[in-house]
Amino acid sequence: MLQPAFFAALAERTHQVIFAYYPATRQLEYLNPAFEQIWPDAPAGFRTNPAVLLEQVHPDDRAYLCDTFQQVLQDEPIKNVEFRLRLPDGSDRWLCVSPFRFRQADGQTCIAGFASEVTGGKHYNDVLKKYAAKKNSVLEILSHDLAGPLGTIQGLTGLVGKRIKQYNDRELEELVDLISRMARRNIHLIREFVKQEFLESSGAEVIKMRTDLVAKFRDLMDQYKSAEHNLSKEFRLETSADRIYAQVDEVKFMQVINNLISNAIKFTHENGIITVRIVSEDGHVVVSVADNGIGIPQHLQAGLFDKFTKARRPGLRGEESVGLGMSIIRTIVGWHDGEIWFESRENEGSIFYIRLPKEGVGESRSQGV
Repeated sequence: MLQPAFFAALAERTHQVIFAYYPATRQLEYLNPAFEQIWPDAPAGFRTNPAVLLEQVHPDDRAYLCDTFQQVLQDEPIKNVEFRLRLPDGSDRWLCVSPFRFRQADGQTCIAGFASEVTGGKHYNDVLKKYAAKKNSVLEILSHDLAGPLGTIQGLTGLVGKRIKQYNDRELEELVDLISRMARRNIHLIREFVKQEFLESSGAEVIKMRTDLVAKFRDLMDQYKSAEHNLSKEFRLETSADRIYAQVDEVKFMQVINNLISNAIKFTHENGIITVRIVSEDGHVVVSVADNGIGIPQHLQAGLFDKFTKARRPGLRGEESVGLGMSIIRTIVGWHDGEIWFESRENEGSIFYIRLPKEGVGESRSQGV
């Protein structure tokens, strides 16, 4: 049987921080040497007064860290808590803490756990997510930018085909028909590719992390703003604060927003306005995507979120729909413990709302559509 000395030696040599805090005394009773590596500038006296460590935590993360601590005290299950240290040179260092509460044989409550630095991994994941979001927005833009003209070509070939019948030129008729079929086939390929990207992502594991939605939405809207001329739409972003945090699976949630913007583009006339808004209110974050397009007819509204809904209809440029998008969007919003609804009036536009919990504990779970 392994002796206590073995575990003590292991704790002294590991690169992961191991800690033990006693709420009754409000002191750190144990910290292994690894703490000095990830928090080298810890203020003096922090062992007997751990609260002073908060002074070096990033201002945006302090309230979140305090709320999480209270959850641990209440013995709520916590997996990984990520937060930033603000270093003297102004840079940030990311730490990941896995805390838990247990009661000792003598009846004392102890908060213990593990901590490690994850700065490199966070930066790497941020880059991947940034480019994933950019890829998705570019796909949506290209699908409209390419499929639209192809749809126009297809329509024009139909008109030309009717006109040339009077010349009784079989070879010319076949060429026009070939152009029409090529345009139709490529429109289908573009739509299928975008749809498949959305379906594959929505069926993957859900990993929610604390995310600054304002920063992510700015990156997303920059992509659409750069394409305003080609899409013939104006894109606006409005926020109630410079930073608004929520627990989301960034890739999936941004695909939801992409899909809502895509729908707005499809059903908004040229020179229309599409506005994305983020508002923080009473423990919730409300995101809305609004357009001044053609709106949703009253008789189609009731079943809009149903799978294979009868509310599906082609866009103003003939863009196809399989009726799966809104059903998947509602499912993904539900995975985030959120709710989605909309307001729409025919010929006046639509507004889709998503309400999410403002804060919470990150978790990972697997779901299927």
